[in-house]
Amino acid sequence: MSKPDTNAVERRYVSQEVRMSNADDNNGVIEGYAAVYGARADLHYFEEEVLPGAFDEVLMDDVRCLINHDPQYVLARSVNGEGTLKLELDEKGLKYSYKTPNRSYAKDLQDAIESGDVNQSSFAFFVKEDRWQKRDGKPDLRSIVKFSQLLDVSPVTYPAYDAATVGKRSWEARQAEKNTQKTEDKIQTNGDNSVKTLALHEARHIITVNKSK
Repeated sequence: MSKPDTNAVERRYVSQEVRMSNADDNNGVIEGYAAVYGARADLHYFEEEVLPGAFDEVLMDDVRCLINHDPQYVLARSVNGEGTLKLELDEKGLKYSYKTPNRSYAKDLQDAIESGDVNQSSFAFFVKEDRWQKRDGKPDLRSIVKFSQLLDVSPVTYPAYDAATVGKRSWEARQAEKNTQKTEDKIQTNGDNSVKTLALHEARHIITVNKSK
């Protein structure tokens, strides 16, 4: 599998408690939810939700569990549904768990989770299929139907990104798709080849500009 485009990857944070079980074990089991079905995320330009079934095709991906999405701090890894990271789906959402490895940063994280200093999770992904709903007087609603790839799940200290920036990027990509469709509709009704070439060039430019942001 090719290296993911880190400029295009999306991340979402969940205010769900990450906790440790087996408190008498120096290497406790850390578990939490990376995503919760139906929970609305306010990304300023639109709202977003994950639908049940969205993760069905990616549970067998090669997924890492990282601290704050940092590849230098690997906590566990799931390879073809096996490995040290366990991923499972229930009626609530995507749950992950791992046993604290014998690494100093992992033990420090365990201590932070026990004390309640770290209590949020996040996941990084690419979307395969989504639906957009236009709502009067409210931001558009994006419903994620299917993910194309699940890159990692992460206990996080706090959301280390600007939600408005991430939301703006996804929203502008949506607007580019809509503008491209309008341009293509215009092309189909116009028989002038010179206009057709110009319209296609403009449509590709719109997509390129928005993907680069």
